[in-house]
Amino acid sequence: MPDILSQAQIDALLKGFDSGELEKEPVKKDDKKIKDYDFYSPKKFTKEQLRNVESIHENLARLVSSYFSGALRVNGEVEMVQVEEQRYYEYNNALPDSALIALLNLRPKASGISDFTMMLDMSPNLAFFMIDRLLGGDGKAPVLLRDLTDIELGIMSSIFNKLTGTIKDAWIDYLDVDVKMDNIETNPRLIQIYAPEDIVVIVSLSVKLQDCEGTISICIPAMGLEEAMGSFVSKYARISNKLSDDTKKEVNKKVIGQAIYDSNLVMKAVLDEVQMDLADILHLKVDDVIKLENSVNGEVKVLIDGAPWFKGKMGSVKANKAIKITTSCS
Repeated sequence: MPDILSQAQIDALLKGFDSGELEKEPVKKDDKKIKDYDFYSPKKFTKEQLRNVESIHENLARLVSSYFSGALRVNGEVEMVQVEEQRYYEYNNALPDSALIALLNLRPKASGISDFTMMLDMSPNLAFFMIDRLLGGDGKAPVLLRDLTDIELGIMSSIFNKLTGTIKDAWIDYLDVDVKMDNIETNPRLIQIYAPEDIVVIVSLSVKLQDCEGTISICIPAMGLEEAMGSFVSKYARISNKLSDDTKKEVNKKVIGQAIYDSNLVMKAVLDEVQMDLADILHLKVDDVIKLENSVNGEVKVLIDGAPWFKGKMGSVKANKAIKITTSCS
């Protein structure tokens, strides 16, 4: 049969199909599947560009996990789940009526790249767990189905401000940026920073803190991300993706160390210790004198959370009692 059929041959084939004399060849299972292309919602980013976005947020997941573990004193697990493109109205419609969304302004330091605003949405159950832990709870409070109070929003504002530092550290391998939180919104329907038809990139992170599980999603406008990606140095990006384990450990060590440095510890200065019978203690009265082995000018032990760290001398500063550190116990 020739490669090009005549009109008569084409008519004969069609007539054979209609009469049932000819059967259509069944589609083989191993044939390639054809996927419809949506011209209404075209893809703006290549797979390589989306892999760069994934790499940024995989690093972010590690940093956020370290921050949560240090700040909340629990085992925190954060994992980057997926990166996808959507219309903004699709993302906004999927959000619940009551949400916790931080608007973050990302400002590239390189000239010629415009600022853009990202949205960071956190599951409310994660927020209530964090508030409970930061206020001294065990994190086992029942799940609350209500809006956050002004005090609780203030606490979450502090957490989001800390997260801006981790976002900056996650981007540093690709682009030097400053990240600042503008404000917190609880009603996604009132957020009008993007047009409904704008293309956005959604990054989903799964979070597990003790027995509490939730998600954090980051919404990045395609226009701002495209402009930022134009400055990515592909060679440097490939090198940063292959960071050694020692470098990753050093980054995690820095984040955990910073969380420890911000911890509150109890400091006590002890002049001396004396052992007495319980009967003598029960008979103590006001103006009784207890004899100590240490002199007034002797060394004073300085305890940090009950452990001896320093030795010092008693004195005064502007009529206030003071201790001058003289030596270290280590």
